[in-house]
Amino acid sequence: MKLLKFVGNPVMAPNPENEWESLITCNPGVIYDKGIFYMLYRCAGNDEKHVIRFGLATSTDGFHFRRESNSPVFGPSEDGPDGGCVEDPRIVKFDNEFYITYAYRPFPPGRYWTFAHDVVLTPECGENAPTAIRENMGNTGLAVTTDFKSFRRLGRLTHSCLDDRDVILFPEKVNGKYVLMHRPKQYVGESYGVKYPSIWLKFSDDLLSWEDKPSTLLITGIEGTWEEKIGGSTPPIRTEAGWLVLYHGVEKGGVGHYRAGALLLDFNDPTKVIGRTPNPILEPEEDYETQGMYDGCVFPTGNVVVDGTLYVYYGAADKYVGVATCKVEELVDYLKSEECRV
Repeated sequence: MKLLKFVGNPVMAPNPENEWESLITCNPGVIYDKGIFYMLYRCAGNDEKHVIRFGLATSTDGFHFRRESNSPVFGPSEDGPDGGCVEDPRIVKFDNEFYITYAYRPFPPGRYWTFAHDVVLTPECGENAPTAIRENMGNTGLAVTTDFKSFRRLGRLTHSCLDDRDVILFPEKVNGKYVLMHRPKQYVGESYGVKYPSIWLKFSDDLLSWEDKPSTLLITGIEGTWEEKIGGSTPPIRTEAGWLVLYHGVEKGGVGHYRAGALLLDFNDPTKVIGRTPNPILEPEEDYETQGMYDGCVFPTGNVVVDGTLYVYYGAADKYVGVATCKVEELVDYLKSEECRV
């Protein structure tokens, strides 16, 4: 099974009229509320430090988006731990507020596509500087908004000494607990039982209290396949059959093409996997997915369901935003089939 890509892709592309989004627009968080698709998209200009911010666009049909501002709506703080860049938002709603998990660094990463894999700029600092500062490490923060115009930073969710990104909240409690999906890069080796970075779950009584909670392994990569290194992609979707979750997989130990697969998790115990797609449901094929800052990359970060249709929003080649769709029921039925049974 494959998601159907919108013929008008990309739905968001760099805008040369605004320097802050003139080079990159990708990896959007998207949520549907009261008839409007809200998209927070990652963007950057052509500066040497490569400062990354969020822009805002909206749509009434899920395909044609309009930019809502000539300025970023959310960016690095002036003096906080997320002072270098903000990246890859994922959005869920509790009560009347939208909670956004986002990756960040204390300093801008630089033009990472010109460096070796997983290398970023690091600051000059003393030997006693904290690891997160010394290594310009990626962490994850939480922000909240009611209108996508003003935001309140709530703080760090992940351990300061772990490169822990692809952090995604479940959109509701499970058995009275909040649930968080994460991908700590250092959780590899014999003591963790995995060779490559994998997807883990945590449970908590509070949306800001995660660091002292144990992690349970959800899935790990499969050697020699399209998904050796994996990570969560989009907020889980509640269905009658369980939690529908999209994730991304990378071949060649994390240095090859990015593709996307899907999981079906038990509704009452999301650590139990009911189904897993053996083959990707989304992969780089078009020019806007194979030619950019990272050639050969589709990276879903947002999904919504409207009238039974699943809209999946993804970064393409670290430069554009695309959307692909399917009927939710069709994907869930496929995940329940023998081909996907775990």
